[in-house]
Amino acid sequence: MIVLVSNDDGIRAAGIQALAKALEVLGEVWVVAPDREQSAVSHSLSLHRPLRVEQVGTQQFAVDGTPTDSIILAVNSILPERPSLVVSGINHGGNLGDDITYSGTVSAAIEGTLLGIPSIAVSQLMGKDQDFSVAAAFAATLGRSVLDKGLPADTLLNVNVPNPSSEQGRGYAITCQGKRRYGDAIVEKVDPRGRKYYWIGGDDLGFVKAEGSDCTAIAEGLISVTPLHLDLTNYASLPRLGELNVRWP
Repeated sequence: MIVLVSNDDGIRAAGIQALAKALEVLGEVWVVAPDREQSAVSHSLSLHRPLRVEQVGTQQFAVDGTPTDSIILAVNSILPERPSLVVSGINHGGNLGDDITYSGTVSAAIEGTLLGIPSIAVSQLMGKDQDFSVAAAFAATLGRSVLDKGLPADTLLNVNVPNPSSEQGRGYAITCQGKRRYGDAIVEKVDPRGRKYYWIGGDDLGFVKAEGSDCTAIAEGLISVTPLHLDLTNYASLPRLGELNVRWP
């Protein structure tokens, strides 16, 4: 049985190496991941250029593309057989609330789910150190359960682990997607030639308190496990939208 591991921090990141090691208890681990950091690339594909793959270790391959590229190449070209499980991470930083729409880590698990493979995304809030032992051990335990029990159709799991320096994260909660708040997202500067340039990325202002959310679980020191569904339809709104009675053409 093959377990496919990927991420968006790059194949040499400490988190993915800790994850790959921990998952060896589940089966034959193959790592196929971007050759450099690809944070916040979401579910992007490289459609306008060729991709190159370099073997960097035993069953470890670096792709000069996105996390989604890595999953597609792994499943359709690199691996000797179809994987039984995809685990993406361990991301260096949380993927909570609205962050999941930007996350390359989560998107790798989304691609695995689209391909019909049970998939998990694992992220960890970072502190002064990079101790991924709790997150890696939990991923292996959760992975075993997913392999044994399966997941609902078109569903992946988004896991967030508290900052390891907080000495928390021993318990876990099944959660819903929360809501995070950010400050001004644009920083405007002027280069030496007098031309404006911009940095995107505001300060984290915290989260909206909501019972049962991933953000609340993390604030309480719990590991958050959020089931995400590929179908983004807001079914509750369908009757109301039908009342719009738009005439076209």
